[in-house]
Amino acid sequence: MAVGAAASPTPGKEYPGKMTAFVFLACLVAATGGLIFGYDIGISGGVTSMDSFLIQFFPSVYRQQKERLSTNEYCKFNSNLLTMFTSSLYLAALVASFFASTVTRVFGRKWSMFGGGLIFLIGATLNGAAVNLLMLILGRILLGIGVGFANQSVPVYLSEMAPARLRGMLNIGFQMMITVGILAANLINFWMAQIKGGWGWRVSLALATVPGAIIAIGALALPETPNSLIERGHEEAAKAMLRKVRGTDQIHEEFHDLVIASNDSKAVKHPWKKIIERRYRPQLTMAILIPFFQQFTGINAIMFYAPVLFKTIGFGDQASLISSVITGLVNLVATSVSIVSVDKLGRRALFLQGGAQMIISQIIVGMLIGIKFGVTGTHTELSRSYAGLVVAFICIYVAAFAWSWGPLGWLVPSEIFPLEIRSAGQSINVSMNMFFTFIIAQLFLKMLCLMKFNLFFFFAGWVIIMTIFVALFLPETKNVPIEEMEFVWKKHWFWGKFIPDKALDVGGGDVAV
Repeated sequence: MAVGAAASPTPGKEYPGKMTAFVFLACLVAATGGLIFGYDIGISGGVTSMDSFLIQFFPSVYRQQKERLSTNEYCKFNSNLLTMFTSSLYLAALVASFFASTVTRVFGRKWSMFGGGLIFLIGATLNGAAVNLLMLILGRILLGIGVGFANQSVPVYLSEMAPARLRGMLNIGFQMMITVGILAANLINFWMAQIKGGWGWRVSLALATVPGAIIAIGALALPETPNSLIERGHEEAAKAMLRKVRGTDQIHEEFHDLVIASNDSKAVKHPWKKIIERRYRPQLTMAILIPFFQQFTGINAIMFYAPVLFKTIGFGDQASLISSVITGLVNLVATSVSIVSVDKLGRRALFLQGGAQMIISQIIVGMLIGIKFGVTGTHTELSRSYAGLVVAFICIYVAAFAWSWGPLGWLVPSEIFPLEIRSAGQSINVSMNMFFTFIIAQLFLKMLCLMKFNLFFFFAGWVIIMTIFVALFLPETKNVPIEEMEFVWKKHWFWGKFIPDKALDVGGGDVAV
């Protein structure tokens, strides 16, 4: 093997470095960007189950759900305006993620996070003060722009700051913060629903300013990643930052590889054109299919419509909110399982085990609801034990998602792209995630009305497909340095044929795989 002066690194190499307090705190602060997404997922379903909110903005839905004798239980929350309120955020996030790509690449990761937090804060203020539907939707759009910027930049920041052997654990901090946001929103909804004056929904929506302020202020204190500093021409600052984040002076090899990757990146003038080249087909496929599959597990349908869903299947007002708090708590605890295991067991093991558990639990939930309501949706009171059984299996499903597709749906796409297309690739990942979240949010209540309990079988079918896909087409990426990921694709039985040998010759030398 002939190696030129700037040849690419040998596959499987480990750079020196350790977990430092500096890296931990930086990743912890950056991960709070997940709070804004999680809080919104949790808060939306809660306020749309509050009578005072429905009376103010969606009176037709309120009247429909009160006409219990003449309304199919599966269909009583089906409303185009209600789904527009929920899903407008995700459409805005989809569009914003493309602009966020340029900001992240040109100005750095931290400024994209700051902009996202600030815009989210403004949107939350507008929602809390809303007096009509237009004001409410406009606030949701601003929230969506904030989510788009944060979701584009935070996973990339975490993957670039973390040592390779701890990248999974630190990156999943983003998903952990999403689950914290969901749980906080569920608890706030529960408390606000008990306010007698009918203004509790305003507090629920306005408190979204808190996570927005946390990430906006936190981003100002964050250091920039070495990758971003090199990409923008600050090599000496990048070298000093790399020493600081790795906790050692032995950073020359990693710095050398980052400079090579950056030079390749600077040679790419049009990353959006570059990313569709054949050699990037594996990464592009994952950036599209992983967020697609993540949303078609049905999780966001469960999480942001949880109070509405529980209310639909016969739980009382307070019982539905309590049940959503329970699922939020399960989500939080189960995500910690992924944090401690992802860099030991690997990504594939969690994907496959979580998929199998979700399939079984979704089928059982569909059967339990089908047995009670059938296809007619005739209103039937659930006994406490039967309702508890439904919640238990929904929690088993949520737990499986929380240690598999939840965190890994963000982790894997953020770690597989080479630097020259990383911002563009992450934008595609976020935009696809928001697009399919929008589709599910827009269609879930209609699908529940039309498909009834079969909706859970529908999602279980998709989980079967995605589990087979992971088994066949997703290689293991644990402990692989982020700038060496192309070696993983080259060794894969299917994707290897898309990667030419010269693609692994980063700096001009010859490298054997």
